[in-house]
Amino acid sequence: MQTKRVVITGVGALSAFGRTWAEVKTALAAKQSAVRFMPEYQAFGELEAYLAAPLAEEYTAPKHWTRKQLRSMGKVAQYCVDAAEQALQQAGLLNDESIKDGRIGVAAGSSSGSPADILDVGLLMSQLPNRFNANTYVRMMPHTTAANVAIFFGLTGRVIPTSSACTSGSQGIGYAYEAIKYGKIPMMLAGGSEELNASQVVVFDSLYAASRRNEQPETTPRPYDSSRDGLVIGEGACMMVLEELEHALARGANIIAEIVGYGANSDGSHVTRPQKETMQRCMELAIQDAGIQPEQIGYVNGHGTATEQGDIAETQATEAVFGSSMPISSQKSYLGHTLGACGALESWFSIEMMRDGWFAPTLNLDNIDERCGKLDYIRGDGKQIQTDYVMNNNFAFGGVNTSLIFKRWQG
Repeated sequence: MQTKRVVITGVGALSAFGRTWAEVKTALAAKQSAVRFMPEYQAFGELEAYLAAPLAEEYTAPKHWTRKQLRSMGKVAQYCVDAAEQALQQAGLLNDESIKDGRIGVAAGSSSGSPADILDVGLLMSQLPNRFNANTYVRMMPHTTAANVAIFFGLTGRVIPTSSACTSGSQGIGYAYEAIKYGKIPMMLAGGSEELNASQVVVFDSLYAASRRNEQPETTPRPYDSSRDGLVIGEGACMMVLEELEHALARGANIIAEIVGYGANSDGSHVTRPQKETMQRCMELAIQDAGIQPEQIGYVNGHGTATEQGDIAETQATEAVFGSSMPISSQKSYLGHTLGACGALESWFSIEMMRDGWFAPTLNLDNIDERCGKLDYIRGDGKQIQTDYVMNNNFAFGGVNTSLIFKRWQG
């Protein structure tokens, strides 16, 4: 079967460091941390982790959005639609009638719908005061991101919801890539989103997986470090316009990068205990899909949650695939774990770092855990690397593994 080549022609994002790569890179280069102490979290019962990495400013929806458009969107969907609007604008497709004829679809997800609306349903069932209305379910449903993107822009192509926790964004990109590669559709919007809520911190704190360095927020999270004590929850969104190469060239689109490989599989053994063997196999599947050799990849963007089992398993798997000389780092050390958004945001970061030839270090990585795989952990002021291929890995609760490979666009 003859397959299609898939390129990225637009990217839109929201992060704690801003919307543009210039803003993000400036913060990364300055070793700036977005992690903050959240005093309001002290009101929640037995919660002991009071840290998070919120957007720099309180989010407000774009002024040109109508009240009718906003009714069905909680914050998580607003972030996703906002990022999608930026991506379509960059791709030269915003307000183009061609996107409404079935030629473009959407693959996107988040860990859940808006927590505030989930709470209202719980309050309703408990017969307590709430704000439940006709749109509450639409805002809380697992596929609220993908559905709202499609409805907002009038997209009539396929909709692929990817609500798979930490791989929501990377699965969105991967499934969109496959849909185009195998000739099902010429264009897709793909990515993920997450809004910050204390309930997410409660979940990870109950698992003893959330950092409790409340008095030193800038020193955590600490991916791959021997003194790490867990993750920090963040928020944001990233959406990309993926396009079949010939379709993009025919309309004179600006091409940012090419997607050449995607691997996905399941641990099939435990909901929260990652497995080195299946992580390794996932990376190998992506390399096989790309039709390249492991040594052609110049950088791996690690999942890097700063949890003990996760850090050890993924780095051992990475070493097994690439050997000890592979450069690796994690941007979660700056922005926290953005859950459903991280797979898309970190893919974007990987692409932009490849284009610049500069790769950000892992923040707070002072002493590498000797149990982690032997790799070239990027520290200090980052690393200059010239490469045509980068890999982004993400792994989620439920044993969901993803690996994406991006190639420099050289025309």
